Amino acid sequence: MARRPIPIGTPQTTGIAHVAELVRNTVPPLHPAGIPFVVAPLTVALLGRNRKWVRRAGLAAAGASAAFFRHPHRVPPNRANVVVSPADGEVALVDTAVPPAELNMGDAPVPRVSIFLSVLDVHVQRSPVAGEVLAVVHKPGKFLSADLAEASDANERNSMLLRTEAGHEIAVVQIAGLLARRIVCDANVGDRLPIGDTYGLIRFGSRVDTYFPQGTTLMVERGQRAIGAETVLAQLP
Repeated sequence: MARRPIPIGTPQTTGIAHVAELVRNTVPPLHPAGIPFVVAPLTVALLGRNRKWVRRAGLAAAGASAAFFRHPHRVPPNRANVVVSPADGEVALVDTAVPPAELNMGDAPVPRVSIFLSVLDVHVQRSPVAGEVLAVVHKPGKFLSADLAEASDANERNSMLLRTEAGHEIAVVQIAGLLARRIVCDANVGDRLPIGDTYGLIRFGSRVDTYFPQGTTLMVERGQRAIGAETVLAQLP
């Protein structure tokens, strides 16, 4: 869900419409996958409204779920040949590594950036480039803490390979974490994803690895905070 800037000259809204627009732009919408997690505790709060602790617990759970499944609008950069962050979180690794074997990208190490998502981060994933989906492969695995280096190979993951119009191939891998038990990927082989477009989600703590072609210039450092669809991770050759 990427938002484009409002064109110059667009009439300004006023009154109630203006207030509604301010609220809509301030409060992030909810990802569809989060609807059951919000509706269920709200139902409990409604049914138990005569019991203060049930009502409060239900409302608190609904609020926490709404915060976790928030889906904020983002505006990707319009620079050519850049790769944006596929997720919000902390840059945990900036190194070289062999891409997931299931994507058949060879066994030579390539530049990689790993982003760790805490339970407080936005958990939707966004396409790091505009391109065609060449492969989507899910691989079962362990549920080690996602901030461990070995999580890239050992943990359950969903790997996606994209090819840009210029022919560059980018791999982005959703990796389950210690608390994560569900990886959602809505992209399919043959889809064409715009840069910054939402394609998936990982529930409750996770990590996202991005693999780049040789010759790519990485533009982030370990420990840096990344904003999905907006932070530029790299410049393609």
